[in-house]
Amino acid sequence: MPTIPADSQRPDPDALLAQVQQQERQAARGRLRIYFGASAGVGKTYSMLAAARRLKEQGQSPLVGVLETHGRAETAALLDGLDLLPPKLLAHRGKSIAEFDLDAALARQPALILVDELAHSNAPGSRHPKRWQDIEELLDAGIDVFTTVNVQHLESLNDVVGGITGIRVSETVPDTVFDEADEVVLVDLPADELLARLLSGRVYQGPQAERASKNFFRKGNLIALRELALRRTADRVEDDVRAYRVEKSIDTVWKTRGALLACVGPRAGNEHVVRSAARLAGQLGADWHAVYVETPALQRLPDGRREAILRTLNLAAELGASTAVLAGADIGAAIVDYAREHNLAKIVMARGHRSWPWRTSHLRRVASLAPDVDLVEIGDPAHTPATPEAPAAAETGGQRRPLRYLMAAVSSLAMALVATPLLPYLDLANIAMLFLLVVVLVAVRLGRGASVVATCVGVACFDFFFVAPRFSFAVSDLQYLVTFGVMLAVGLITGHLTAGLRFQANVAAHRERRSRALYEFARELSGALQAEQIVDTTRSAIDRTFRARAVLLVPDADDRLIAPVAEEGEGMPAPDLGIAQWAYDHAESAGLGTDTLPASALFYLPLVAPMRTRGVLAISPEQQRWIMIPEQRKQLDTFAALAAIALERVHYIEVAQGALVSMETERLRNSLLAALSHDLRTPLTLLVGLSETLARSRPPLAPPQLEMAQQLQSEALRMNALVGNLLDMARLQSGEIKLHLEWQTMEEAVGTALRLCAKPLEQHRVTTSIAHDFPLVRYDAVLLERVLCNLLENAAKYTPSGSHIDIAASLGRRGAVLTVADDGPGVPSGREEAMFEKFTRGERESARSGVGLGLAICRAIVEAHNGTIEYARSALGGAAFIITLPLGHPPSTPAPEADPGKAYLHE
Repeated sequence: MPTIPADSQRPDPDALLAQVQQQERQAARGRLRIYFGASAGVGKTYSMLAAARRLKEQGQSPLVGVLETHGRAETAALLDGLDLLPPKLLAHRGKSIAEFDLDAALARQPALILVDELAHSNAPGSRHPKRWQDIEELLDAGIDVFTTVNVQHLESLNDVVGGITGIRVSETVPDTVFDEADEVVLVDLPADELLARLLSGRVYQGPQAERASKNFFRKGNLIALRELALRRTADRVEDDVRAYRVEKSIDTVWKTRGALLACVGPRAGNEHVVRSAARLAGQLGADWHAVYVETPALQRLPDGRREAILRTLNLAAELGASTAVLAGADIGAAIVDYAREHNLAKIVMARGHRSWPWRTSHLRRVASLAPDVDLVEIGDPAHTPATPEAPAAAETGGQRRPLRYLMAAVSSLAMALVATPLLPYLDLANIAMLFLLVVVLVAVRLGRGASVVATCVGVACFDFFFVAPRFSFAVSDLQYLVTFGVMLAVGLITGHLTAGLRFQANVAAHRERRSRALYEFARELSGALQAEQIVDTTRSAIDRTFRARAVLLVPDADDRLIAPVAEEGEGMPAPDLGIAQWAYDHAESAGLGTDTLPASALFYLPLVAPMRTRGVLAISPEQQRWIMIPEQRKQLDTFAALAAIALERVHYIEVAQGALVSMETERLRNSLLAALSHDLRTPLTLLVGLSETLARSRPPLAPPQLEMAQQLQSEALRMNALVGNLLDMARLQSGEIKLHLEWQTMEEAVGTALRLCAKPLEQHRVTTSIAHDFPLVRYDAVLLERVLCNLLENAAKYTPSGSHIDIAASLGRRGAVLTVADDGPGVPSGREEAMFEKFTRGERESARSGVGLGLAICRAIVEAHNGTIEYARSALGGAAFIITLPLGHPPSTPAPEADPGKAYLHE
């Protein structure tokens, strides 16, 4: 066996599968082209319009959704001849604001639409707060989009541009939108040329141009912005090169780049750390994480500062990071453990600050614990905006901390007063133990800082009240200094360990509550057999676990969400079915705390199951802040996933029960039909024989009696045929009929069927067309003749007298093709496939005899031959039933003499 060289490189099958799946997703999604520039006036909109005009000249029809010319005549001239979408007018503060009409664009479904100013903020009342979210919906609908954006609007560069220009841009775009664009076209212009355009009035008009030249449009700013734009475009081109290497399986050179870990702390300036980490991750082409370590001291931060930290984590998530909140007493150890667990090669932290010379910064702590990990130190931002919560937070924290310290000091003083009467009965060592007991209790109740105060006050009280000379801080025996030192050290260590254990106990209890809530919810759902039970269980579980009111909206048969019938609960607003339907259709969360209609009072979470979306949870939290906590969201997502899987399980249980009932019904019906048909066959045969004998009796009957006898014979024959059909159908479905397959000519089956159907075809014109060299076909002659008889009888029954019926045989790609066509009215539209079902007739109410089994028997017989039978519109204008049988490998036979065809005419 040949060996495979060790250095042979083959594409990774998993990578190829992921690449194919990504290509399938991209094929269903529209393509996004971004015209990117360093600042306004470089010609992004002009270039976009010029490209649209070129496409129009090539035969395409681009639609201009929204476009700002800013009074530039040369830009406005390019709009001539292009299709413009009328704007949508929104009322805001007594004014009418023109905005992009997203619904009209989706309704028109253009192949390409131009949407200017990607970072634009929509007016209140729009579906999305940002225009880039409108564009995402257009792309999901399969519409290609051209758009424009400047470098200062990228979220990761927002603070850098603000530091350079002194102007903070409020309208930003997540870098993920820029990075996931299919094409980025850099529109570049040197700073001197751009300034010349500004002075000539080709960028802004009048006073606006003068103000711009004195502020934002300074040459130094433009040069710096141009460098940022060029570097960001270069990073993007590098991503394109990397994607091309993956697509072409070019892996001769490997470049390993470790992921980043950004550390978020309680100090101001964390947004600068997050944005710096996002830029660094983009330059390295690496994934990145952002974590916040919550220690016992940080757990007692005021709500304002905690919310600021959560907002920073949400910013990191928007910039593409995986976020987490860690619990631990040692910040450095928690960071290192997380980095090692997730294989993160670089840790990004803010510049360390030490309040005291002996206190080590967290960065040094991480460096000592993980010498193999690269550390990136981020300096302070040039301008750190003060958060509005900072004063309130400081005030709140300043009010709470002295109160805890005062309580700790009072506790030690109280112990001194209690122990003073016990001095004659207790040794000084036992009294010292009482003070240590106070330290432990204070640490458990009030935390580490209060335990330090209790320790210091306790040592002072022990010296003042109990050590001779009493009621003074003088010490007669120097050995008591050792006692004081040991007592102070033991108190500090005890308080520190107790506070840490208290924190760990709280964290463990919280995790245990989360695990127990998930276990109880999963257990309750496992016993639910109806959708109503799942709805009630989910509502009560969310109310119990998250202290939030919830409503579960499920869809109807048309995938429209149904308003809840039960009361939503006191204090919960009624859910907006429009927002809920959007979340259901797009399988994305909406409402409170999201980017889609964030002004809503409710949070809408879709229940996405493995097969499809099963409903939407509308949640009204008591506190809006918990929506922003990553752990809470993850647990809520887990609840939603469990509910979705339970709803899908119940759905398929109902489907399986319905299928089982249908199968049992069909089996019983077939058994009944078989029994009845068999029992009716003997008396019907006797009735046919007696009626025939009566019609031929001698002497002949009188004409009226003869007519009655012939009619009796005709009806008996018809009833016998119906019973035969019922019996054949039952046998076919039970598998009792065995095929007797032989190689035969098609002319034999056709000729026999025409002879058997001679009487029904008396008033019709029948023609056949079978090639002289048509090969032998392997079939059961009796059953195939039955198929042809049923088709011919149907054609005779449902077409008027004198109609043309044609039988043709030919060779197709899948085998031998036999067609029975007529020029009658055909099958009603929409019932083509239903005609092959049992007890289905072409006319629901008809005077014609029959029970609707003929075509069902035909399909069963043809499928038993491994063939197919289909309906089509015939060339004669009526119905055509096409039978396809496999050819196989027929034996060779001498060719018969040429015969141009046969025609059987019945008049």
